[in-house]
Formats: sequence, C-alpha cells, structure tokens
Amino acid sequence: MKSKISNLAVWALGSLLLVLLDQYTKSFVTARLKGQPPTVVIDGVFEFLYSENRGAAFGMMQGRQGFFFLIGILVLAAAVYVMYCMPDWSSKRYHFLKVCVIMITAGAIGNMIDRVSQGYVVDFLYFSLIDFPIFNVADIYVTTATGLLLVLLLFYYKDEELEIFHLKKRPEKKLENTDRESKTSKEEQH
Repeated sequence: MKSKISNLAVWALGSLLLVLLDQYTKSFVTARLKGQPPTVVIDGVFEFLYSENRGAAFGMMQGRQGFFFLIGILVLAAAVYVMYCMPDWSSKRYHFLKVCVIMITAGAIGNMIDRVSQGYVVDFLYFSLIDFPIFNVADIYVTTATGLLLVLLLFYYKDEELEIFHLKKRPEKKLENTDRESKTSKEEQH
C-alpha cells in the first residue's frame, strides 16, 4: 500500500510541477503577446503568436468545452488507476511509463484549467515554415508522451508486463493454471 501512495504522490507532484510550467508560459505569453504582432524567433521558421483555441489540440472540434472537460476527467481517472496499479519507483522497468502518465496528466490539466477559467486554451508556439497549427506547452506534453507511450507499448513492454492493468484476470491464464492443477492431481492419483 505504501508503494501505491508513493506512486500517486510522485504522480501528483510531477504533474503539478509540469502544470505550473505550462500555466506560467501561458500567463507570460498572454501578458506580452495578446493583441501584439508575433515575436519572430527564426524568421520564416518559428515564432511566438498569441492565439485563443476554443477546440482540441491544433484547433480541432471548436466550441465543445463540455466534451473536453469530460475527456479531461476520464484521463485523470485513468491516470490514477494506472499509477495505482504500477510497481513502486524502485522497479525501473516502468519509469518511462510513469513519466508518460505524468506528462499526459499535466497536459490534460493544463489545458483544462484554461478551458474552465477562460473558455479557451492559450496557444502560442507556431512553426510558420510548415504552417503547423499553433500549440502550447501542455500540447507538447501530451503529444510527446503519447508518441513515447506508443513506442513503449509496441516495442518495449511485453504483454505479461501490462497485465497489471487488467481489471480482471484473463480467463486463459486461469484455464492454464486449472489444467496444470488437474494434471498434477491426476499424476498424484496414479
């Protein structure tokens, strides 16, 4: 139980620190760039451009704040469950997964704070060279962690290592054990 509490405490603290960084950058940009022309960092490539996003990542699904709030709550519930199921921090095998959960949580909370307090998310990072949608630090957390999570699930973790997250034990595992027990019992009888 102590390891479960430790996991949740580190998750909460890590998420809080990343949320604070996200909120600081948004506050800074709002104070400096709202109503101002973009600040060019690399001419024709990258700039800081204040934008109010009323949709999802990269401006999709505009005006569906209730839906995004519900998704944020579901992400938080899933994060608590995943962190609770994982071994403690002494098990290095799950560190990358824990970092992914912390980053996804921070990104969801960072953008949820904006949606609840302002009705929109502040975006400000713009790659003008490729006309990439404007994004923010919370979006970086979510997209980076999701990409890393995909790689981890496809190439790093084995199915058995992820069974700790199953709500129910797999039936075939029980059958295998039952079959072994039956064979052992039959052998003992002979």
